[in-house]
Amino acid sequence: MSVVIESDRERVWRALTEPAELAGWDDRVLASPDQASRYPFAGQHMRWRVRLGGVPVVLHERPSEVVPNERLSATLKVGSLRLEQTYTLSSESDDPPRTRLGMKLVTTSSVPVVGDVVDRFEVRKLAAERIDHTLRAVQDWCRLNP
Repeated sequence: MSVVIESDRERVWRALTEPAELAGWDDRVLASPDQASRYPFAGQHMRWRVRLGGVPVVLHERPSEVVPNERLSATLKVGSLRLEQTYTLSSESDDPPRTRLGMKLVTTSSVPVVGDVVDRFEVRKLAAERIDHTLRAVQDWCRLNP
């Protein structure tokens, strides 16, 4: 899924990679207990305090590919849930600056939860809702914080 943002790629990249900005647009982020002097870089391990369904948990993030202003891929883990997340940025126009931000989430086809399993159709629905919410949040953040 993707969305067009009325900002240049550098601005959108900053929204995705500055921990303070992430906490501004991502309503799940409570705090980053790790103080990273340089974020993100491939192989780095970040722990974020986030809300998952209203419950505070620790999200482990390991960026695997970092191409500034173009691509950010990472493995995300919360308990037994593992996701591969990729953001891609491409210029739509220079005048005015517009960036297409794409987001892809890959996970297993079922997710174990306490006492049950969430099937692949529900996982797909949850992933699509999360992607849509994330893309719109970044779009709104960049519009309100140029």
